This record gives sequence, C-alpha cells and structure tokens, in this order.
Amino acid sequence: MKEIIFLFAGGAALCWLVVRVRLLFARRGLDQPGHRSLHTVPVPHGGGLGIVAAALTASLYLGVPAFWPLAIIVLALVSMLDDAFQLPFWLRLAVHLGVAAYVLSQFTSDLPLWQWCASILIVAWATNAYNFMDGADGLAGSMAAVGFGAYALVLAQAANDQLAGVCVAVVGASLAFLSFNWHPAKIFAGDVGAIPLGFMAGAFGVYGVLQHVWPAWFAPIVFAPFLADATVTLLRRALRGERVWQAHREHYYQRMVLMDGRHDRVCKQWIALMLAGAALAVLILRAAPALGPWMFAFWMAVLAVLGLWVDRRWRAHALGKRQPAPRLE
Repeated sequence: MKEIIFLFAGGAALCWLVVRVRLLFARRGLDQPGHRSLHTVPVPHGGGLGIVAAALTASLYLGVPAFWPLAIIVLALVSMLDDAFQLPFWLRLAVHLGVAAYVLSQFTSDLPLWQWCASILIVAWATNAYNFMDGADGLAGSMAAVGFGAYALVLAQAANDQLAGVCVAVVGASLAFLSFNWHPAKIFAGDVGAIPLGFMAGAFGVYGVLQHVWPAWFAPIVFAPFLADATVTLLRRALRGERVWQAHREHYYQRMVLMDGRHDRVCKQWIALMLAGAALAVLILRAAPALGPWMFAFWMAVLAVLGLWVDRRWRAHALGKRQPAPRLE
C-alpha cells in the first residue's frame, strides 16, 4: 500500500512540476483556435509531457522491461516534432505501427500471422483514437485516470506489480494534469501526451490478453467511450470519402460541447459513462467472467443508443440554426 501511495503521489507531483515549468514558456507552442477546434483563445500545448514523465519515471523505478519505456520515448519524441512541425500523417502512422510491432515482438512470438497483424493494428488504432478524442477540456485526462485505474486494479490482482505501478503513476499524473486542463483549460496535453496514453491503453490491453491477465473483452469495455466515438466517427468520414486524419468537429463529444456550450458539464457526463464502463468491466471480471462477451455486447448497445440520441439532438440543433430568425412586429 505504501508503494502504491508513493507511486500515485510521485506521479502527481512530477506531472504538476513538469506542467508548471511548461507554463513558464506558455507563449511558445500555442494551439491556435480555428473552425475545427472547440477553444476560442490560444492555449499552450505539451502538458501531456508531465504524464509521460511520470510513466517513464515509474517504469525506471519499478524495473519495467526496457522495451516499454523505449516505446513511450520514441512516440513522445515523434509527437513533440508533430506538435511543432505538423509531420505527415503517413510518417506518424508508420512510427505507430513500427512501435506496436516492436513491443509485441518483445513479449510474444508464437501468434498466428493474422493475430499478429490484428494486434499491431489494434495498438496503432488505440494510439490514434486516443489522440482523436483529445479535443475537449478535461476529457482525455479523465479517461486516463479512469481507464488506467481499472488496469492497475486488475494487474495488481494478477501480481503484475510493475505495470500496475506504472498505471498507478499515470492515474496520479492524469489527476494532476486535470487541475490545469479542466475547463477553462490553461494547457492542452498535445500529441506528446495523447499519443503515448493511447499507446499504453492499447498495448497494455493487448499484453493483458496475451499474458492471460484479462479476457479480450475487458480493455474494450474499459476504454469503450473513446474507442466507440472515434471508430464510428472515422467510419462515417471514410464512407463519405473525407480525409479521416484531418482535424474536424464531428465527434460525439465535440457535438455535445457545441450544443451545450459547456466543456465541464459535458466532461462530467462522459466521466459518469467512463466510470460506469470501467466498474462494469472490473465487476464482471471478478464475479462472472463467462458473461464478459454478453456484457461487452450490452455495453456497446448502450453506447449505440446514447449515440443515436446525440445524433437526434444534433440534427435538431443544426435544423434550428438554419431556421430564419422570427420577424418582430
């Protein structure tokens, strides 16, 4: 218990310090508002570096195998370059796929080819999906705190103290980051934070399945709000022939903010959804793991109903904006 508290507090303190230092240079690396963003004033990015620092420090302290921190470092460095210079999408995707393949090769070697390729794609998709969802104040940090909290609990029960400790540090760091990122945000995570978080969510999830820590349905339920929103939105844009990698405001969370006008209120609604999914996954894993696939289907149905509700509200909202203003007599 003392080590858990130490890792949590240490991750929070280190993230807080890194973000405070970053804010000393707030005029550099500003995220400018645009028609595809939800903020209206320039906000510095790069705050996610504090979460990355906490994850790396915990990895070194706990003696985590070197391939984990090496992968995080590579992704963070490439993401920093992308934040600064807008790297081509194909180059970023190639790095994400390469890092996923490298990490998977370190802890598994007997997978059939199709499972190997599927695992690489899952990790790369989680890496990018998390980045796509980092567009509203408090959202990505909240998902990290809830999702990696669920991971830490199950990994600790499976006696995988190393990765559990890293997840605990990420939870502490995410909560510290939220103190700066809650609406109105003083700083954004940026790609340097979102990409490594998405990678850890996906890679730890696949690792847990291949090492028999949890079944295949567990991680998708835990991170379902992010994965479902990103996947449905991407498919819709792809079917319309749009460039799926370009910034936009078509995610469900973005439309909710545009309709509601309040980042914090929408984020609280999403946190409730995140907590419900994570609690459901942990509870079913403990009490009735055989029901897991059915609970996965049930939770996807719940999210689908909520998505249809948002779609309906959005259509009414868009129609209302197109209606001419009533004439005053």
